[in-house]
Amino acid sequence: MRNIGAFIVGLLFAVGLVLGGMTQPAKVIGFLDVTGNWDPSLAMVMAGAIAVYSVGYRWIRGRCDRPLLEARFQVPTRRDLDPRLIAGAMVFGAGWGLAGYCPGPGLVSLGGGSGQAALFVGAMALGMLAYSAADRAWSRRKELRRRAPDFVPAE
Repeated sequence: MRNIGAFIVGLLFAVGLVLGGMTQPAKVIGFLDVTGNWDPSLAMVMAGAIAVYSVGYRWIRGRCDRPLLEARFQVPTRRDLDPRLIAGAMVFGAGWGLAGYCPGPGLVSLGGGSGQAALFVGAMALGMLAYSAADRAWSRRKELRRRAPDFVPAE
């Protein structure tokens, strides 16, 4: 039942992305070009999405103790901004601005057979693999430093 629910929600999200124009890189880049030929239509899409979400979220959280297909709501508790979050947001924004895709619309466009989306999704997957490898190496390095006794050279 959870997989069916996830499929329906994903399909609804994909349809919304297509109808909102988020799968059209030229439209996204036009929206981001605030000093040139700016296309404000995606601002209306985002404002509509925020309005529906904020009302729906408050309504559901006020009436339900838990989601329909999960044991509990998964709500983030962290409120701080750390360097990894800021760097990730910068890379995300740069990729979105350069390619005109972010992950959701990229995957939807890939499903529609777009060659540009295939290139984007491939590069995104490589970036995710590279990040994962770098993060594991960084964690191992930190762990080794933590375990190693302080080195004091002989006099």
